[in-house]
Amino acid sequence: MTIEIAFVIIVVFVAFVLFVTEAFSLDVTALLVLSILFIGGLLTPEEAISGFSNPAVITIALLFVLSHALQKTRILEYLVVRINKLISKSRILGLGVYLLTIGFASALINNTAIVAIMMPVTIRMAHKYHLSPSKLLIPLSYAAILGGTLTLVGTSTNLLVNSIYMQQGAIEPLGMFEFAKFGMIKLIIGLFYILLVAPKLLPSRTVTTSLTQSYHLGGYLTEMKISAGSPLIGKTCIERGVSHNYDIIVLDIQRRGRLISTDVGNTVLENDDILFVKGSVESFLQMKEVEKVTLLTDEKLTQKELEQEDNILIECMLTDKSDLVGQSLMESNFRQRFGAFILAIRRDGDILRKKIAHVILQAYDTLLVYGAQKKLHKLTERGEFIVLGEVEASLKKVRFWWLAIFVILLAVFLAAVGVFPILKGVLIGAVILMVFKVITPNEAYQSIHWQVIVLIAALIPLGTVIESTGTAAWIGTSITSIVTFSSVEWQPYVLLALVYLITMILTEVSSNAATAIIMTPIVVAVTTQMNFDPRPFIFSVCFAASASFITPVGYQTNLMVYGPGGYKFSDFIKVGLPLALTLWVMAVIFIPIIWPFQ
Repeated sequence: MTIEIAFVIIVVFVAFVLFVTEAFSLDVTALLVLSILFIGGLLTPEEAISGFSNPAVITIALLFVLSHALQKTRILEYLVVRINKLISKSRILGLGVYLLTIGFASALINNTAIVAIMMPVTIRMAHKYHLSPSKLLIPLSYAAILGGTLTLVGTSTNLLVNSIYMQQGAIEPLGMFEFAKFGMIKLIIGLFYILLVAPKLLPSRTVTTSLTQSYHLGGYLTEMKISAGSPLIGKTCIERGVSHNYDIIVLDIQRRGRLISTDVGNTVLENDDILFVKGSVESFLQMKEVEKVTLLTDEKLTQKELEQEDNILIECMLTDKSDLVGQSLMESNFRQRFGAFILAIRRDGDILRKKIAHVILQAYDTLLVYGAQKKLHKLTERGEFIVLGEVEASLKKVRFWWLAIFVILLAVFLAAVGVFPILKGVLIGAVILMVFKVITPNEAYQSIHWQVIVLIAALIPLGTVIESTGTAAWIGTSITSIVTFSSVEWQPYVLLALVYLITMILTEVSSNAATAIIMTPIVVAVTTQMNFDPRPFIFSVCFAASASFITPVGYQTNLMVYGPGGYKFSDFIKVGLPLALTLWVMAVIFIPIIWPFQ
């Protein structure tokens, strides 16, 4: 091992630690890694910025634009709701067709966008079938992940691996629909598991009736102020039965600037004490009425304001495209900007112990918002929020709405038959949509998930360094020495199983883009050393990097459903681990049949 190889391995290890701990946002971590490699002299200036001109990165950005144009038509919601009306007599059949539709849609449209636009529809379906949304939201994410592996453009991982694979000297690129040869097997097995096995493992933590008519607004963190005349004054929370009567947990008490965090239940309460509480909206409002406490936001709301007929109460999720991420509610001036109040915030896996107005917002926080109905329904227009409520099953006929559907299908078809490379097809498609004003240039810029683009572009040079410093060859030699312990005829199967397993584990704890960028040059190196065709192993990297079912942090769609479903981290392990292991075994069996080793 040379000093350069040791340095690269240390950088990769540090990067994974930062990805797992989320010490910085993913894009900042990627830029930090890029800067270290550049300053360390392992990258020239041209190599350092090469990721930003990479065809895969440009293609991914343009696919975001096309996905947004299709999203504007609401064609997917329309089709799903209409199909379900035709098969409403059977729950299993209805859910099966629904998830299959999601899977096929994810083959052409970015699966993050699919989950964003289908979450309200999924919650509506849960209400229809008298199910908890927690029974359907993980299946929604899994179906989108499985569907993304059907085509080259279904997920950014496939495009990225293909780009790196070609840079490594591959003669033939990965085909547009070549992925479907094994992707369909994965999808069918996955859907059978989701429909028949997963319901027994999925929790039922929410119900389908609440203030929003969609699902229980539970697990929120907010604060209450004890008003003069409150029955709580001079009593403890235990004496008043706060937890028993209202199903509310009092986490801390703030008294004259001092935080009381120990023996909270037995602390005698005083006037003007502020209680940091966790519970449901129904519980908050019940306690407010009985115990004479005040709900706090940046601006106080009176009971009269809460009861105004033209106002509604909704849950909405903050997306990674919102400029509110990284700001507190006070800094963002939310009320003036959106004409609405934030009553509470939910962030699963994290206990917030500060005033709601001072909480620094993160992507996929769920906010309880109260305000005028018209203003709240406009929150989704810029893509900064996902409103978690019912949607109308109507096709929104924007200008030339049919053109968005036609352009996407044509671009994919022409790329599949080899008339256009996919980059040229999606570029021309995006330009056509802007020329005909199906989307505006401003909408096109806003539709791009810039964090994803920066993350991938900043990490691509890492793959270059792994290959140029000999790190890929060194790791490949280490893997080869392990594989050669098995008999000659079993060596390619052992290698395939090892490559898939390592990739699957790495993608669960880190970014799938980072995993793909690191594993692709390693796979090329080890298959060259062992004289195997790299193609089956490259496909195994693609499928494994998009096989994040075991943790909520491994894939963006899992993180999106984490809060609204009221899930715990262990729920993903319980449901996702059997599926991940099953698909691993299926990959080792079927990939060599579809793509032979020699």
